[in-house]
Amino acid sequence: MKKQTRQRAPRSAKTTDRASIILNLFREFPNNKFSLKQLASVSGGASKEGRRETLEILGRLFEQGVVEECSREKYRLTQKHLPHYEGVADMTSSGAVYVRIEGLEKDIFVNQRATANALDGDRVEVVVTYRGRDGRMEGEVTRIVERNRRTYVGVAEVGAHQIFVKADSRRMPMDIYLSKRTCPEVRDGEKVVVRIVDWQPGSKSPAGELVERLGMAGNNDTEMHAILAEYELPYRFEPEVEQAAAAIDARITAKEIASRRDFRDTTTFTVDPADAKDFDDALSVRKVGDGVWEVGVHIADVTHYVRPHSTIDDEAVERGTSVYLVDRTVPMLPERLSNELCSLRPNETSLCFSAVFTLNENLEILNEWFGRTVIHSDRRFTYAEAQEVIETGRGDFAEEILTLNRLAQELRRQRFRNGAISFDREEVKFRLDENGKPLGVYFKEQKESNQMIEEFMLLANRRVAEFCAHRRNEKGRAVPRTMVFRVHDSPSEEKLDRFRQFILRFGHVFKATKGRAVAKELNKLFAKIKGSTEENAVSTMAVRSMAKAFYTTDNIGHYGLAFPYYTHFTSPIRRYPDMMVHRLLAHYLDGGKSLPKEEIEALCERASEREVIAAEAERASIKYKMVEFMKEHLGEEFDGHISGLTEWGVYVELEETHIEGMAFLRDIEGDFFAFDEANYEIVGRSTGRSMTLGDPVRIRVKRADLQKRQLDFELLLPGMPACHRSGDPDFHGSRGGHTANGGSSGSRSKSPEVRHSSHRRGR
Repeated sequence: MKKQTRQRAPRSAKTTDRASIILNLFREFPNNKFSLKQLASVSGGASKEGRRETLEILGRLFEQGVVEECSREKYRLTQKHLPHYEGVADMTSSGAVYVRIEGLEKDIFVNQRATANALDGDRVEVVVTYRGRDGRMEGEVTRIVERNRRTYVGVAEVGAHQIFVKADSRRMPMDIYLSKRTCPEVRDGEKVVVRIVDWQPGSKSPAGELVERLGMAGNNDTEMHAILAEYELPYRFEPEVEQAAAAIDARITAKEIASRRDFRDTTTFTVDPADAKDFDDALSVRKVGDGVWEVGVHIADVTHYVRPHSTIDDEAVERGTSVYLVDRTVPMLPERLSNELCSLRPNETSLCFSAVFTLNENLEILNEWFGRTVIHSDRRFTYAEAQEVIETGRGDFAEEILTLNRLAQELRRQRFRNGAISFDREEVKFRLDENGKPLGVYFKEQKESNQMIEEFMLLANRRVAEFCAHRRNEKGRAVPRTMVFRVHDSPSEEKLDRFRQFILRFGHVFKATKGRAVAKELNKLFAKIKGSTEENAVSTMAVRSMAKAFYTTDNIGHYGLAFPYYTHFTSPIRRYPDMMVHRLLAHYLDGGKSLPKEEIEALCERASEREVIAAEAERASIKYKMVEFMKEHLGEEFDGHISGLTEWGVYVELEETHIEGMAFLRDIEGDFFAFDEANYEIVGRSTGRSMTLGDPVRIRVKRADLQKRQLDFELLLPGMPACHRSGDPDFHGSRGGHTANGGSSGSRSKSPEVRHSSHRRGR
């Protein structure tokens, strides 16, 4: 820019306004180049005087280094004055990243060439170099503020002089270099856990350090440990935790029994899956009058053995929850507690924390009591054994089981009358051989024996939440108390609108817009689509339209269950929030004052985070086993139906197993198929043939990638030749990976809360 020699006149208010407009224009459109005439016109007029004032403003901005002159007398913002933000990098399978900025609606896209070697989860500084009219932004990473210390799991490829680890995660598309000199024991084809330590500019691969060797890829234990490592979940306890558990005094003294309500002479039993190893809840029942029953919900008294801030308690906080993979349970508590001291085994005296209700046949709660108890379980039932008693009316404790089931079924009917949502969906299970290899897929059905246990667990959770939520002051008014609540918000109208449009494609009309009417309308829809080809797709989209349940001290009720107060009290062996609830209940039963919220809310947030991570690991193990199962069926044909559509492929769910894979549109020979997003269908350009969700199709299994847990199918359309080209695995990342366990969401949860195992009760 030519230097201005004339003396500048004092700035007027009008000039100051023009300067602000020009500066804001540069900042709003950082990628644009503006001429003097454009800037003068936009900021107040392109008259001779306006151009003169604009030129003076540009001169000052030039001297301050805010703008620079481009070719043909155009001006742009200098690099250092472009909009800068700090955020977290979210890496894609191509190596590009999206930077998530707190407070911005849209992420900033950064091409792989401009990432400055940023990795997934790194905190970075990014400068915006382009802003589209739709709010879309592109930028460059200028600085890595803090490296993410996460680990990566991958397969080692050992060469003559170096080792490269090919990461399983799509969020690490680059191979990771390991020094062969420092890792001489690593074998080719071995699964390892590594951490990034450096990535020098100009280097194609980041350098890593070896964290752990897991074993040879393909081995079942190796792969399950790899999934746990991928989600940074432990698969064993440190020696000090095991030692602390071993040191716990298991004796139940006469003094301890005397301090508790004694249920040892009351009929009590447990009902669990056949393969359960821990029994953390039991039911007792006795008749106390004509049509009046006392029902006890007895929960293992974990907090009697685990003291706050002890070694075991700290470990439980860290883990947050037990993790249920396909072939194993990774417990929150050491086996000494979960399978021994706190397992309500038959014919043994056990310490419990109980909720005891006196009910009549109309389900009126005539009396309720909460407190510590001692029980003696008379019988351990499996669900199948209890179901046989329900169906035949014969067997051990038949009268007690039939009574409890009758009451439970009425509780269930009452719950749905009050607006609970019926999200009952099939649960995927595997038949495994002794090496963990899947031999078959089957589905567990929720029968009355499951519902019997669930309804009484729900009752206990609900009433404990109500009791703890308030105390009565001397004037009889309810005063709030700090409590751990399990909450579930009502669905947003925006998500419901999307769901409404989605199901219209199947001819279903959804009229409800808010409140309990939504729940009732959903239940009617679920009954209508039961057994139809679109059942899974519609159910999956319904789950997606719901809010997610979480833990908090701020109660908003549980929409999905239709409870104004709800908590988790019934599984302290496997969930840390239940231990928190036991301690709060004991504190309030002893007359304690309301506790400060801050520490408890922080623990709630952590528990919610750990629950999500555990659920993702569980789904990953299901996907792995399904891909492993289908690897034995390469080249075979199966019937299925379309479960999802994208611009690049068709997701197909197999009829018999509910396994899902994807067929690429480009691989369908005989026509060119394209995705019509407006009508949510794929259409052949030449034939006009269209396909949409729920349509029956036939596929051939084309590829099963165990490392990426992905399945490729070949769509076999009548009258069209089968194709034999290989698909591009990079496309899978755009959908978050094949679900493999059926349903477009990758989850076959049975309620608004993700649950994968029927013995983990209490939504």
